[in-house]
Amino acid sequence: MMNVLAIDRGGTHVRILASGKTTHREFPSGRALTAKRMVVAVTKLAKDWKYDVVSIGYPGLVVHGRPVSEPHNLGPGWVGFDFAAAFKRPVTVINDAALQALGNYKRGTMLFLGLGTGLGSAMIVEGMVVPMELAHLPYRKATYEDYVGIRGLKQHGKERWRRHVADVVERLIAALEPDDVVLGGDNVKKLKKLPPGCRAGDNAKAFIGGFWLWAHATGVRRPMKKARPS
Repeated sequence: MMNVLAIDRGGTHVRILASGKTTHREFPSGRALTAKRMVVAVTKLAKDWKYDVVSIGYPGLVVHGRPVSEPHNLGPGWVGFDFAAAFKRPVTVINDAALQALGNYKRGTMLFLGLGTGLGSAMIVEGMVVPMELAHLPYRKATYEDYVGIRGLKQHGKERWRRHVADVVERLIAALEPDDVVLGGDNVKKLKKLPPGCRAGDNAKAFIGGFWLWAHATGVRRPMKKARPS
C-alpha cells in the first residue's frame, strides 16, 4: 500500500498528515514562507513518518501539476520549484481549494469557497475537479478577496464582513447554480450563521483529498460517490 504525505497550506499554518496517522502536525505559514523553506520544515516535522509520495495543496493557479503563478500571501520562489527533487519522492500539486473540495464532496455539482487569508474556490462538475480563480474578480470597489478575505475582515469589521460574505455567496450561487455549496477555511467559524443553501466544510478533509489524488493516479477526476482515504 502506498503511503501518502498530504500537505495543506492554510492561511496561517501549513498542516501535514501521513497515511495511517490520526493526528495532523502543523507549523506557521505567512509571507516569509518560500517553497524551499516549506519543504525543509515539512521534512523536519515528518521525519518519523513513512511516506512514498506527496500531495500539496497550493494557494494559487496550478496547471498540469505545476504552480504557474506566485501566491499572493506567501514568499516567492514557488513557480518552477522542483518539489519532487526537494522531497526525493514523487509529488503531485493541486490548488488548495480543489484539495478541500475533493475531501468535502458529497453529491452532484458542488461549489467550494474557502474563507481564509484570501478566497479559495473550486467546483466539482460531473465528476471533474475544476479549480477556479474567483478571488481577484472585480467586486464593488476592489475584488471578492478584498471584501471576504482577511483584509476585508480587518478593514470592515466582523458584522460588515459577514454581510459581504452573504452577498458574495448569493451572487456566486446565482451565477454558477451548484447543487451543493461548501464554505471552508479558518474564518467560517466567524459567521453567526451560514448563508442559505450552504454547509460548513471540514478543513481536515483536505487530507482525504490529498490521499485520494494518489489512490486515483492523476487527481483530475472525482467519482460521484464519496471517496475514502486508504
